[in-house]
Amino acid sequence: MTEPDISPMMRRLADYCSAVPSTPLPEAVEEKTKHHVLDTIAAMVSGARLLPGTEALSYVSGQGGTPEASVPGSGLVTSATNAALAGGMLAHADETDDSHAASLTHPGCAVIPAALAMAQRCGSSGPDLLRAVALGYDVGCRMTLALHAYDFRDAGHSTHSFGPMFGAAVAAGALAGLGPRSVRHLLSYTAQQASGVACWMRDPDHVEKAFDFGGMPARNGVTAATMVEHGFTGVEDVFSGQRNFFIAYDESGRIGMKPVPERLVAGLGETFEIMNTNIKRWSVGSPIQAPLDGLFDLIHEEGLRADDVARLDVRVAHHGAVTVNNREMANICLQHLCALMLVDANVTFVTAHDQSRMADPEVLDVRSRVHLHGDDAMTAAMPSRQAVLELELRDGRQRRLHVSAVRGTYDNPMSRLEVGAKSYDLLAPVLGENRATSLCDAVWALDQTPDVTALQPLWQP
Repeated sequence: MTEPDISPMMRRLADYCSAVPSTPLPEAVEEKTKHHVLDTIAAMVSGARLLPGTEALSYVSGQGGTPEASVPGSGLVTSATNAALAGGMLAHADETDDSHAASLTHPGCAVIPAALAMAQRCGSSGPDLLRAVALGYDVGCRMTLALHAYDFRDAGHSTHSFGPMFGAAVAAGALAGLGPRSVRHLLSYTAQQASGVACWMRDPDHVEKAFDFGGMPARNGVTAATMVEHGFTGVEDVFSGQRNFFIAYDESGRIGMKPVPERLVAGLGETFEIMNTNIKRWSVGSPIQAPLDGLFDLIHEEGLRADDVARLDVRVAHHGAVTVNNREMANICLQHLCALMLVDANVTFVTAHDQSRMADPEVLDVRSRVHLHGDDAMTAAMPSRQAVLELELRDGRQRRLHVSAVRGTYDNPMSRLEVGAKSYDLLAPVLGENRATSLCDAVWALDQTPDVTALQPLWQP
C-alpha cells in the first residue's frame, strides 16, 4: 500500500495515538482514570488468590522471561508480555473489574495490566500511564462499537476479547513512544491476533473466561507493541483496502448491519470513553449490581429485614437472567447474593466469595423465597443494567422498586471515597491494612509520580 492509499480515518487514528504521550488529559478525565487504575489493581491483587489467578501465576512463573515487570498481587517478576498475560487473568479472576456497557467490553482487565507491564518495562511516569490507559479505553471501546457490539456478540464473537485487545495494544504502544507509522503497524499486528468466541459463557470455573477477557487481549496487545518497537514492519492500513479487518469481520449477511470504521475516530479527544465506563460497587456479576443496590437501600433506608420478606421477585434483562440464574459460584448467583444481602445487610468481597455460605441454612431459607425473571422491559433498557424488585412482605404489604441508575455506572458514578473503600476491601486481606492504604494513596498521586515502578513494593504481598 502506498502512502496516498492510507485512509483519512487511519491517519487520524495513528496521529492521535502517537500524540497521546505529550497531550495532558482534562482534569476530570485524569481523575476518573485514577479510579479505574486503582479499581483494576485491586481486582488483580484480590484475583491472585482465586483459581484463575493462581493458575495464571503458576503458568507464567514457569515460562521464565527477561525480568521487566512485576505482577500486582504476587512476587512474580517476568517479561512485560508474560506480566500482561498474568495480570489480565488476575484482573478478571472474578466479577470485580469495570465494564463499558455500550461496547460490551470489560476494558480495564486488559488495558490496565498491559499498560502497567509496559510502563514498568519503559520506566514510564504516572502521567504517561494515565494517558495511555485513557487512550486504551477510547480505542478499545470504539472498536466494538464500530462492529455493532451486541449484534457482533450474537453472531458468536467475543466482544470482550476484540475491543480490549486493541485498547491494550495502543496503550502499550503509547508507552513505547511509537510514532504514527509504527502505530499503523501496531494495529495491523493486533488485527492479526484478534480473536474470541463467545462460548466463554459455558466456562464453569471462570479460568478460560479470565483468559478471554483479560489475559489474552493484554498479552496480545503488549506483544504487538514490543514487536513493532523492536522494528517489525507491517501493513500500513489494516482497516481499509483489500482483505482488511472490517471486511473479514463484516457480519452484515447475518445481522444486517455493516461495520462503521469511522466510529474509531468519532469524538477522539472530545469524548473520553473512560468517562462512560462503569465501576462495580459490588464484586459480583454485572446483572446482580442493580438488585443489590435496591436491597441495600431498602435495608438501610426503610429498615427491611430478611424475616419481613415472604417473597422476592427480581426482574432483569433476559441475557443477564440466564448468566446469573442459580449458578454454583457464589459471586455470580443472583438468588444467593440477594439472600446474603437480606441476611447480612451487606455484601463484601469476602462474603460474596465464601462458598460455604451457599450451604448456610439461614441463607438457604431466604434464598428459597427469591425468584429471578428475564424481563422484556429490562432487556429494552440495555445497555443500562436495570432491575425491578417486587417484594411481598409477611404483613401483607407489597413493595415495588425500580433501580434505573446503578451506583458506579457512568450516569451515577462512585466518588473517590467510595472507589477507595471498595479497593481497600479487596486489597487489605492480601496486602495488610497499612500496605493497602499506602497503595491507594500512591495511585491517587500518580499524576505526580516520576516512575511507575515505585508502586511495585506496595502491591507485592
